[in-house]
Amino acid sequence: MSNRVTVACIQTSSAPEIAANLEAIEPMIRIARERGAQLITTPENVSLMVRGREKLFARTFSEAEHPAVAFFGRMAQETVTWILAGSIAVHIGQDRLANRSYLFDPEGKIAAHYDKIHMFDADLSESETYRESSNYRGGDRAVAADTPWGKIGLTICYDVRFPHLYRALAKAGAGIITVPAAFTVPTGKLHWHVLLRARAIETGCFILAPAQCGEHEGGRLTYGHSLIIAPSGEIMAEAGDVSDILIAEIDLDKVADARRMLPSLKHDCEFVRP
Repeated sequence: MSNRVTVACIQTSSAPEIAANLEAIEPMIRIARERGAQLITTPENVSLMVRGREKLFARTFSEAEHPAVAFFGRMAQETVTWILAGSIAVHIGQDRLANRSYLFDPEGKIAAHYDKIHMFDADLSESETYRESSNYRGGDRAVAADTPWGKIGLTICYDVRFPHLYRALAKAGAGIITVPAAFTVPTGKLHWHVLLRARAIETGCFILAPAQCGEHEGGRLTYGHSLIIAPSGEIMAEAGDVSDILIAEIDLDKVADARRMLPSLKHDCEFVRP
């Protein structure tokens, strides 16, 4: 297992047309590879940000037929790179989708996939409400994928508020955890950095959090500020609020160092719940 890997977080602003989104992100993937990235990560809803159930279902496909799944497999193969398609909406039944993260290996094959477990159902204000569970079915399985750099834990956006998932991934051997996101602006300003740094510190993992940014169809705003965070909680790289590519070399020996200094993953205690 190699102890060092150059990683990339691509920050983009997805539109309501799949073809346009894939066309926009292709050169960013190639640039990240030219800059040395061996693992390239992309945001949640990377292939489509659309408002309204009818439009959403009309522009999504099954995994076998999805143009975005084929695209990211081809890009991984052409660039000989590991690529995380942060999430793609795929049909899993007549009335439900999965918000699914895909990790592709350098041969273009799906090395692992993860269905977002925690659905974002929230009322941020009278005018800004979300009901992810109306269109998506939450997953029920945590995923830690095998790679040349050890295990990578896969999560998506709202999952970041549930630390037990991250603890389980770290205990399963993950040294890197991905958190592709489409975070809202109000919650982003208050919680994004704090939550992601906390997940890094609690687990002793590197956190890769590629994010959506800007204004999307229907006026939805996403926060941006993609992050690469060390196990210490140090922010190694951060984007702003426009499309960008973050690159950092991470040293996985730092995972062992952090867990040796603070071995909290070994210190669980049973207790009586209130």
